[in-house]
Amino acid sequence: MKPTISRLLQASRVLHHENPLGLPQKGTIPRFQRGLPQKRPIRDVSHVIAVSSAKGGVGKSTVAANLSLAFARLGHRTGILDVDIFGPSIPTLFSLNDSPRLTPANQLIPLTNYGVKTMSMGYLLPDDNSSVVWRGPMLLKAIQQLLHEVDWGGLDILVLDLPPGTGDTQLSIAQQIVLDGSVIVTTPHTLAVKDAVKGIDMWNKVNVPLLGLVQNMSVFTCPCCNTSTSVFGGADKIRGVCEEHGMDFLGDVPLHMNIGDDGARGKPTVVSEPESDRGRAFVDIARQVGRKIGLSQQ
Repeated sequence: MKPTISRLLQASRVLHHENPLGLPQKGTIPRFQRGLPQKRPIRDVSHVIAVSSAKGGVGKSTVAANLSLAFARLGHRTGILDVDIFGPSIPTLFSLNDSPRLTPANQLIPLTNYGVKTMSMGYLLPDDNSSVVWRGPMLLKAIQQLLHEVDWGGLDILVLDLPPGTGDTQLSIAQQIVLDGSVIVTTPHTLAVKDAVKGIDMWNKVNVPLLGLVQNMSVFTCPCCNTSTSVFGGADKIRGVCEEHGMDFLGDVPLHMNIGDDGARGKPTVVSEPESDRGRAFVDIARQVGRKIGLSQQ
């Protein structure tokens, strides 16, 4: 193996090693990093926001992708980092599947589509069906390298697409980098809202500002009779959560089949239907977030 190959690329090849879990071999002493990593900014990136949800299946990755595209549409130099090591979605949403190249300084070069620079663990896997079977220390090392070993080439804003939950990944990111804040995505479903509150509590505990809450899949409008229905209940409960926790309600994204279809074909709504009500909803949310973090308005 050439000495210039990134350590993250090396780690991805462990998936096909005879010892995929990285267990210590007989006669060897495992090495563990002691203490917490030092929090520092991501090089050449002015602002970083996290898009998170404590529950899966609420459309967080779709919202994150469309927000990054909305920032780019507003004229900002934008990137998105897929920090979901076990279930990366960005390669599909951005219709990208090439392997990233390396700079002479051994930094990963992002793949770009629709004017947004992207990086994902999915680019380092052999195919879409390959799973990542890693223990915690390997997961945290991969996250550290994705955060600090990518050459973004200068960004106004980087969007982090986090995995669902309130565990190792979220804590590691809060400890390693300077975040401008977190956007929480939920549906109006009672169980999703309950978990959203847990996500709010987590970010408060790690002292990361809460930028606001996005209600996804809020209202379905029948294409035949044009009747609007709140499939998971009204928005009152979401606004109530925002008031209770002193955070802003950033907006509604409707439940529409085109949003899912756009993502599945690798051309998200902000690109494929920018003037639709759903496309404008993402751009409006991006404007609000940009104002909150001091991103210059275009």
